[in-house]
Amino acid sequence: MAGSHRASRGGGRAAAREARRQKARKRNQTIAAGVAVVVLVGGGGVAALNAFGGDKEPGAKTGNGPSDDKPTNSDVLADDKALLDAAGAKTLGATGTWAVTKTADGDSAPDSAFACQSQRFADPSGLRTWVRTLQNSATKDTAVQYVDVSNDKATAAKTYATVVHWLSQCTTPQTRLSAGYVTTGVGERGVIAVFGQVPGAKTKYKTVAVTLVGQATMVVEHDTMAATPPRPDTVLATASAAAKKICTQTGGCATGAPIAKPALLPNVDTPGFMASVDLPLLDEIDKPWVSAAAATSNDGTGCEKLGLKKARATKYGTVTYVTPEAKVPTEFGLDDTVIKFATPTVAASYVSQIKKNVDACEKNVSNAKVESTGTVKTNTMTGKSWKATYDTGDGKKFVYRIGIAGSGNRAVYVLFPVLKELDLTDAAFNETLARAADRSAAYK
Repeated sequence: MAGSHRASRGGGRAAAREARRQKARKRNQTIAAGVAVVVLVGGGGVAALNAFGGDKEPGAKTGNGPSDDKPTNSDVLADDKALLDAAGAKTLGATGTWAVTKTADGDSAPDSAFACQSQRFADPSGLRTWVRTLQNSATKDTAVQYVDVSNDKATAAKTYATVVHWLSQCTTPQTRLSAGYVTTGVGERGVIAVFGQVPGAKTKYKTVAVTLVGQATMVVEHDTMAATPPRPDTVLATASAAAKKICTQTGGCATGAPIAKPALLPNVDTPGFMASVDLPLLDEIDKPWVSAAAATSNDGTGCEKLGLKKARATKYGTVTYVTPEAKVPTEFGLDDTVIKFATPTVAASYVSQIKKNVDACEKNVSNAKVESTGTVKTNTMTGKSWKATYDTGDGKKFVYRIGIAGSGNRAVYVLFPVLKELDLTDAAFNETLARAADRSAAYK
């Protein structure tokens, strides 16, 4: 019978997570100062590029860093005539009227103009930078166009990669990647990301397109309130039109129709696991998620009987996600374990056995109460989740959300301890389980 060790297991888990929290905190001191940094030791992806995320800091100062403009070196985009104008922004929404609210060059560009921008200039040695903001008077939607012109196409390609990396490793609090796309027919290559902030009846979404246009890197961001994540079509059309306006000077004009293909953009830093921007949102947590390496449990909470030492796994690993700057109990966090098998058949058999173990837990573990909280299923993965409560008999209870999913030759196990006023909805946990399964495709 299990359960007699439940109190000590809770304490052990808290101690282990606190150690990882301290490790994460040391590596993330700049986050507390409002600077986005790359801290993940776990991450992953499904498609061919990077992911993204973020929000602008309120009251960002304008032009308090050195200008990058070198007007005597080149005439490429020497003025703002080729930037997105009010007529061009009309594709972002037919309702209302768009107007340009501000245009800044390298002397007056703000430190942060678009989601997850980590430094003032993507190419500090570039020729020049333009930032134009627009607003819709009726809908209150806003938009921004950021253009960083490099000295040559090779440097621009590196600048483009830098911007996409900023987005993929974004640690802006209360912001989650809702969807990602790879674009063709817009400049030379590009991506689109849709970010949602803390959900409500309506959520603030940021749809961000990053495009390489010859020797320029261009960002077009559209911010709007909506009940569901926006489709990429409007930003795709706007980015395409904006790229055409500048490419006559920068090069990199596209051929073919603009297309956005759904794809999670990989976390290239640590493939196979979720990035911070994949993590669920809680109203109570206004600090960023960060990750730290963790030992992989052989048992789980008791119900699962993971048995990894006996399983025919070829490889496995675990990443713990914590919020080191938030005022939360040391037990707070989320674990993501990826287990790789020789074949999809073996992986499916393992996932099936874990499901049976948890479903039968109340019969086999005397102090356990288990309720199913849903299933997840796509054309590439299937999974199930539960909420398990262990009563120690001394007035203490430990509650966990448990998820297991199979995708190809991999199994993904997600664990979240439920604490007072710190819980996820069933839907939010299942979305996280599905995202973890999707990210596991990059686990090699």
